[in-house]
Amino acid sequence: MAGFKAAFLNEAVKLMKKKKLLAAAILSTLAVMIGQLAVTTIKHGLGLRVVGSVEFPIVVLQFFSYTILPLFATFVAIDMFNGETSSNTMKITLLRPVSRFGVFSAKVLNLALFIAGILLFVMIISMLAGFIFNPSTASFEGVFKVIASYALTFFPVLVFALIVILLANVIQGGLAVFFLSILVFIAFNFLGIAFSAYSSFFVTSMFDWYFLWISESINVFKILRQVLILAGCGMMLFTTGFYLFDRKDI
Repeated sequence: MAGFKAAFLNEAVKLMKKKKLLAAAILSTLAVMIGQLAVTTIKHGLGLRVVGSVEFPIVVLQFFSYTILPLFATFVAIDMFNGETSSNTMKITLLRPVSRFGVFSAKVLNLALFIAGILLFVMIISMLAGFIFNPSTASFEGVFKVIASYALTFFPVLVFALIVILLANVIQGGLAVFFLSILVFIAFNFLGIAFSAYSSFFVTSMFDWYFLWISESINVFKILRQVLILAGCGMMLFTTGFYLFDRKDI
């Protein structure tokens, strides 16, 4: 346990030093600001209220979860594996008194915290923007739906990040992993639309599955099916990723 804690803290320190963390925060803030500017312009220019204070964070999430969030999750996952392998810092990490499973788990947990942290950051600033520019439409029910939506988005994005980790342990070059991850992302979205009946099996189609939870009529069986698919895919990807990492000659 002490070895895992040390590995986790080591990965956390390395993650905090990455410039991508600051870039993600800046781009996320700009996305929220541009979105709010567009909403305010439409409201005052055309006299139309596009979204209220609690609807605005949901609109931001729809854009954010399909662009900035998976992109930076991919960057961080590649840095954690391919980046450290190419710079030979992975060897130093593995020389510590901790098992490879501990190192792998520490990296995945830090990646999960990165995803959760960015989601929390965007949720807070988008809710603040919504309340400042349209305070009259705020409600406790709306706030609960926003929190639930952002929390639920964490799970499919993490599963997609596990796909990137798997690819990072199969392919040596980080650039190749990045382009392949983009192709997988596009392919999954296309297949989810082309074969809508089987869209639940393509994890990117579940980036907006929070609508199932916050809609007026909740389809319990569909939600349960998607929960089981996410859990099954997550466990298989984690196990396969660790197997490849454990067998990898670094």
